[in-house]
Amino acid sequence: MLLQKIKTRTLLFQILLSVPIAIFWAAIFASFERTPLTGRWRMIILSPEEEDEIAAQLAGPKWYQAVTEVLSAEGTAPKFISPSDWRYQWVQNTLRCLERGIPNICSEGQPQMQYWLERPDEAAPFPPPAQYPLRPRPRASELMHSMCETMCGRMPAPAPHVLAGPPYSLLIVDKPDASNAFSYGFGPDGGGGIVVYSGFLDDILSRVPMGPTSPASEQQPSSSWFSSLFGSLSSVSSNPTWTGPTPEQTAELAILLSHELAHLVLSHHLETLSSGTIIFPAVVSMISDVFRTMLFPITMIFGPFVNDAVAALGKMGSGELTKVGEYCNSVKQEIEADVVSARLLAHAGFDARDAVTFWERRHSNTKATDCGSTVRPPESPVIQEARTLAHRIVGQRHPVDEVRVEKLKGELVRWELERRVALRRRERGVDAPEPGPLLRII
Repeated sequence: MLLQKIKTRTLLFQILLSVPIAIFWAAIFASFERTPLTGRWRMIILSPEEEDEIAAQLAGPKWYQAVTEVLSAEGTAPKFISPSDWRYQWVQNTLRCLERGIPNICSEGQPQMQYWLERPDEAAPFPPPAQYPLRPRPRASELMHSMCETMCGRMPAPAPHVLAGPPYSLLIVDKPDASNAFSYGFGPDGGGGIVVYSGFLDDILSRVPMGPTSPASEQQPSSSWFSSLFGSLSSVSSNPTWTGPTPEQTAELAILLSHELAHLVLSHHLETLSSGTIIFPAVVSMISDVFRTMLFPITMIFGPFVNDAVAALGKMGSGELTKVGEYCNSVKQEIEADVVSARLLAHAGFDARDAVTFWERRHSNTKATDCGSTVRPPESPVIQEARTLAHRIVGQRHPVDEVRVEKLKGELVRWELERRVALRRRERGVDAPEPGPLLRII
């Protein structure tokens, strides 16, 4: 009888002990999802309510305020190019052109989008339908509703196909010595956007000859809330004449914008926020707590200073691990954004092959800094320290820039291979295969 009670209590204790562990791992597995278009597994530990809160904090003019605060952290108030400037309108028109291709990407695989097979061989490459289509991130309520509809024998409602992000916000910083850009934010109503430095515009305008000059059309100053919000900061007036950019210059601008747009479309900022503020600190904190528990007998003998030392070491390790994690995660996102940007370019009417030449030339230029989804300057001491530490850990046998270019080349080769396979199967009367891992190069 006594042994039976002991066994029962032991079983209850084990069940109670396993409940939080099971909940923890259930939350981990529930947070995994496939990245659209690339199929990379990622983990985002943010509830829909938290995502909505983030989007609400950046919607409308709040995005411009947040970016201004980030840029002002460098010590000086940023100067923005006015929306009436022809350079701003040029960048904005190019960005809107890229955004118009996003609905086509969401509709890939439908019968009306099968013209990728009919393009002539000498035409610019065009992507096949993605194995993992671009869809809005699923919500738990939608999944539960779909399961209930299926259990009741009814056809569940189709998932939404339209992203809530476009049109995205835009800022151009008047900083001739910076030739880069970054994307920032998440959510609809302008909660995400792109910041371009004027140094990049000067770079492509000086390298490629300008188009013919024509008189500028008279434009009234913008009276929107954007102008009223940043009117005191916008010190650059519009040029008196319009010097039309060439198609080559617009193509280079589109390549940079498509890279940043890919970060926004793939919700890389949510992934970075989740890993940098939740995942890495939580893992290090749990490991530190386990060590402190194991060292408790030693703490009883030698005093609490051992426990305090372990806690301080855990905090230091958390900071270093977060830096390395941010760098490694940023590298994956940069490669992913390069691959997806090629698809954005193709759907917007640009030649994706130009992106290879663009990034090869940019990587060979030591003065040009990398573009990224982070709002921190790319060459800040924190990033340099994390890059150095990460290189010491993973080695430097495969430079990141070379890997990015090779992955982009491999993606374009994969497009052509899948097209040839689909055409041959159609000639033989066999349905074209679904894009799968057998045809994937990267």
